[in-house]
Amino acid sequence: MTRAAVPGLPSRYPIGGLLPALYADDDLAQRFTAGLDTVLAPVLSTLDNLPAYFDPALAPADFLPWLSSWVGAGIDPAWPEDRRRAAVARAVELHRRRGTRQGLADLLRLCFGVEADIQDGGGVTWSSEPDSPLPPAPTGELLIRIHSDRPVDETRVLAVARASCPAHLTCRVEITGSPA
Repeated sequence: MTRAAVPGLPSRYPIGGLLPALYADDDLAQRFTAGLDTVLAPVLSTLDNLPAYFDPALAPADFLPWLSSWVGAGIDPAWPEDRRRAAVARAVELHRRRGTRQGLADLLRLCFGVEADIQDGGGVTWSSEPDSPLPPAPTGELLIRIHSDRPVDETRVLAVARASCPAHLTCRVEITGSPA
């Protein structure tokens, strides 16, 4: 669907009826304004329904990529429409948690429909005792374990994880069957 000319779409506000009485019976004026009505009817229809265009649940499917670009959702055109709508609707929540373990798990659940166990290599520690020995160096690795019985593309999971986790961490993905 596009918001171009829609055949047979009537105008809610026909211009011919708004003309002065002098032009009410003028055939040329009425035909000219009817042509304008045909061009303006989709515009007026869109403006009348504008709030629906900003709601991911109601927006036309071809409008979702544009709406996605407004909120930085980064939807994949190959995803089913319901998943693209959910990504746009949850974009702010996902951006708020970006870089956290829970945020990455939510993003992987949304993108691939899988549950992920994420283990962070650490990097921060503390001690209640002064002059205690330093902890071992952090591994700097983020391990993502996905348990799924259906095929999941490891390279796509890795790409999503790398785009979402801090730059100093390396990512590793393990995909196994569903736990017993």
